[in-house]
Amino acid sequence: QVQLVESGGGLVQPGGSLRLSCAASESIFNFIKMGWYRQTPGKQREFVADISRSGVISYTVSVKGRFTISEDSAKNSIYMQMNSLKPEDTAVYYCKATPRLGVDAWGEGTLVTVSS
Repeated sequence: QVQLVESGGGLVQPGGSLRLSCAASESIFNFIKMGWYRQTPGKQREFVADISRSGVISYTVSVKGRFTISEDSAKNSIYMQMNSLKPEDTAVYYCKATPRLGVDAWGEGTLVTVSS
């Protein structure tokens, strides 16, 4: 089972930026899709952004124009640059990898807090 390790979370003021990283324990070419989800207490985990092996990128409406997902196959990693952060972006952010066969893999999450 692949291991996914997120990093880059922290406390930032509204309007600030953070860059999340997700390092996989194997080649990201083994996955048909990788992406980011987020969750706040008492709510369902929600989709934020993903990138497919074919290069298709998707974002949830609320982050379009502010967040950018990218990948670096040489580092077996994906990233998410988050700009113009808002208090409502506060959540635990999780990395997900969808393999060609088998079940999805999830990281442990990294906390992003947007507050003044």
